[in-house]
Amino acid sequence: MVASNRSLALLLAACSLALVAGCGRDEPRSAATAAELAAALEGAPSPLERLYARGGEVVDGGLEGFERQLRSLRGYPVVVNKWASWCGPCRFEFPFFQNQAKRKGKRIAFLAVDSRDNREDARKFLRRYPVPYPSWFDPKGEIARSFRGDRAAPETAFYDRSGELVYTKPGGYSSEAALAEDVRRYAR
Repeated sequence: MVASNRSLALLLAACSLALVAGCGRDEPRSAATAAELAAALEGAPSPLERLYARGGEVVDGGLEGFERQLRSLRGYPVVVNKWASWCGPCRFEFPFFQNQAKRKGKRIAFLAVDSRDNREDARKFLRRYPVPYPSWFDPKGEIARSFRGDRAAPETAFYDRSGELVYTKPGGYSSEAALAEDVRRYAR
């Protein structure tokens, strides 16, 4: 009887380990390749074309550079996604942003802020989940604070055509439909 209890305990432990080992393996698939994104945004207006020429880059410039980028996009609504490579909800929602940028990126500017992250991990992440827009490197969260995006990871900020912050959504999106609804509501 002791041997069968020990066998049962070992079996349960093995099953538990198998379940734990499998956690996190259901990573979302990338919604697009860099080439698909570039093709979808071909012919975008000049300010957006210049923005998307830096797609998938982790760029420096701090808050000043980020604000300069926002000013250069006046006349277009802007969606800013704050993310980090270590953030599970960020990984989950990234394909939603890929699709929305692919579909709406000729009318709406998309940007990202890679906050409190390691630069090399961010680059690896962007190779796996390419986006047609740059990610501003924000190791201390300074850029995120400028749009009240320092409460959670991820967060998404929406700016109107005049460059005014309209809304900051804390936390991730549970579906692409929810993101699309906020883009429709706030990116005008």
